[in-house]
Amino acid sequence: MPSERPPARLLAKQLGLIHNIAYYSRETRDFASLGLAEFWRAYVAWRCAPLGQVGPATATAVLYNFSPAMVGDALPSAWESTTPSQVLELRDDSMERAMVRGLEALPDRALIAEAIELGRRGIESADAAGRALFAAHLDLPWPESPELQLWHVCTLWREHRGDSHNIALAAAEIDGLEAHVLLAARGVGTPKTIEQIRGWAADAWAAAVERLASRGLVTSEGGSTDEGLALRREIEAHTDRLCAAPREALGEDDVRRLIEVTEPIAAHLVEVGAVAGRWPPPKPISRGER
Repeated sequence: MPSERPPARLLAKQLGLIHNIAYYSRETRDFASLGLAEFWRAYVAWRCAPLGQVGPATATAVLYNFSPAMVGDALPSAWESTTPSQVLELRDDSMERAMVRGLEALPDRALIAEAIELGRRGIESADAAGRALFAAHLDLPWPESPELQLWHVCTLWREHRGDSHNIALAAAEIDGLEAHVLLAARGVGTPKTIEQIRGWAADAWAAAVERLASRGLVTSEGGSTDEGLALRREIEAHTDRLCAAPREALGEDDVRRLIEVTEPIAAHLVEVGAVAGRWPPPKPISRGER
């Protein structure tokens, strides 16, 4: 993990990597038993299940950077074969099994308990106002097993920052697709990759490039500009400010310690292939693929 990252970003990277086991584990294939055989239908259902039986408009709003068409392929049809409570029960079961498997060879298992204690102490004090996905996850019962507790803690931090990032994007008048265009402009993802994993079609991408180019934020071909790079930096800094509460609750010393204890856990999961070490992943799962 690159130590030159600001503490807020380094912590987000490491906790996010641990959370990300949800997107790569073979255990999620079990969602086929609930009528959700396609990966992305299962993803939308289990990601939004803490909110209850929401429809596509709500899900699109809280997920922010997925195309409405992709979300609409998953909801409300998912609720015809299952319920949010069934999805959450299976999600917890599959994540517990995935975490147990991914961490079975972790050299220092004492790190797990310390990461849980520090992470929980910081995140449970965070303000949930304006952060729907985080608030919904905060309302969930606390898990029993240490492996699932660790995943739950990391998920709370991830959703808190994710919701905060969406607030920062909206404040900058950047929609979900435009956020991807700005990332691609500096080499993070491509139109083809984003279509695979977020559902945005080529014509929508071209329209987003045109909108951003009119603001000087990308070139007419979708390349980077100084203005666009500066806006991305400000959005990230704004996100850091919006999600500062958990770090402030811990204090600088405990934030550094949380970084120290989660680094080897995240690195181990990458090393054993339980998660990808970068985004987009080397082999993104396409829409409808399992």
